Amino acid sequence: MVTFHLVRTAPLSPDEAWRRLTEWSRHGDVVPLTRVTTATPPPTRVGTVVVARSACGPLGFDDRMEVTVWRPPADGVPGLVRLVKRGRVVLGWAEIEVRPGPGGRARVIWREELRLRFVPGFFDPLVGAAGRAVFGRALNALLRRA
Repeated sequence: MVTFHLVRTAPLSPDEAWRRLTEWSRHGDVVPLTRVTTATPPPTRVGTVVVARSACGPLGFDDRMEVTVWRPPADGVPGLVRLVKRGRVVLGWAEIEVRPGPGGRARVIWREELRLRFVPGFFDPLVGAAGRAVFGRALNALLRRA
């Protein structure tokens, strides 16, 4: 099991950063070989199921996640969403926190606990490095694109 966190400050309001980070289908636009859909009707709330399908040709797997905390930012109070990974391959959780930062900018903290079923623990350093790289690039792209 690997745990990591990413921190970014973006020239966006917390509300705009939250919107960009919680439009789930956008994640598929920035993560290679991945398509993200919502398996439950909108709007996002506790109980929403998000599915990230990662595939290369016929080989692939679903990263099925359930929203267990949904608190958009409001009145200077940080926003927080927690997704629990309930797939057959990818387990753990992810949290995205969006808070007011310096100069009216948004401060984003992405925390992730990641475990890949069938992958032995001695690969954790490699899984952690790959997770930080992939999710770091995704976070940067999501915050840059309107």
